[in-house]
Amino acid sequence: MEIREILPPEMEAARRLLQSAGWAGRVSDPARFRELLSRSQRTLVAIEDREVVGFLRALTDGMENGYIAMLVVAERHRAAREGVAGFYERIGFVHSQVAMERPRARKSGN
Repeated sequence: MEIREILPPEMEAARRLLQSAGWAGRVSDPARFRELLSRSQRTLVAIEDREVVGFLRALTDGMENGYIAMLVVAERHRAAREGVAGFYERIGFVHSQVAMERPRARKSGN
């Protein structure tokens, strides 16, 4: 599986993936979706056998903080929901009042 920035020919496949996962109301207009992507800081796809099986749109400062605005994974590639919090905790995220966060490492003296 390859994860990388989306290419223009993959935009429609990403839009259809989002629609199939319940985002139809937000991505029904192809032109508006293309504009949404052009205004986004990060737009990534997961590709397997030349097929878009995942999509992510995010905002980031490029150094420490980021916010995932849209995330979808094709149903056949999704992990079970049970235990998912434990997975994120193992890679450094902690529970937050608003989301799962992955705090930056604190330098001594700060």
